[in-house]
Amino acid sequence: MFESCQIKGVIFDCYQTLIDIDTDEHSHETYKTVSRWLAYQGVVVKPEKLKDSYMLKVKERMDESPETYPEVRVEEVFAEICGENAVWRINEKRLGVDTSRVFRAASIRKLLPFPQSIKLIEHCINIPKCIISNGQRVFSELELRYLGLYDYFDFVIFSSDVGYKKPDLRLFMTALKRMGLEFQPKCVMSVGDSYENELLPARKLGMRAMDIEEAWEKFGLKK
Repeated sequence: MFESCQIKGVIFDCYQTLIDIDTDEHSHETYKTVSRWLAYQGVVVKPEKLKDSYMLKVKERMDESPETYPEVRVEEVFAEICGENAVWRINEKRLGVDTSRVFRAASIRKLLPFPQSIKLIEHCINIPKCIISNGQRVFSELELRYLGLYDYFDFVIFSSDVGYKKPDLRLFMTALKRMGLEFQPKCVMSVGDSYENELLPARKLGMRAMDIEEAWEKFGLKK
């Protein structure tokens, strides 16, 4: 059906577009779970300190970034925290990755694919497709794989890959280039739930754009 609109490529957002998610990264229980797990890895840090350190280090990295819409890599943040609180020799880099995933698992309250979006993907099964996500590859790629979504797409760009987030136009320009459609932006559709992050930047580059619920309705997939 996208072919009938002369669309040659589609860029999807991830969360609240393909995946229905709810997380609580501020809950004491989230940090309590991570703190307990870390104790078995040779890192002793109380939940309160873990939370404060995490929040502070993320903020510091954001403030130090030259980007307008900065992004961090959470595995690097947790690696630093682990190094500062280790009670025996650890592999900081590896533990930073593992801690990021435990943190994500501890903070998740809901993680489900939108069935309407799966059907929407299948409407454009023969068209080049990608995801641009303000997300962390260290765990977001695993979530896409776990939910059976990853292999639908030609590639996925996470903000953690590049150090900046949507609505930065460079993310969309990179996607257009990788699809071989940088000179045909009007033939590419951006689909997402945020006007600021998905619709507006796409339109600035001459692309088409559609809210995810509008797309569901257009193709008869509305709840």
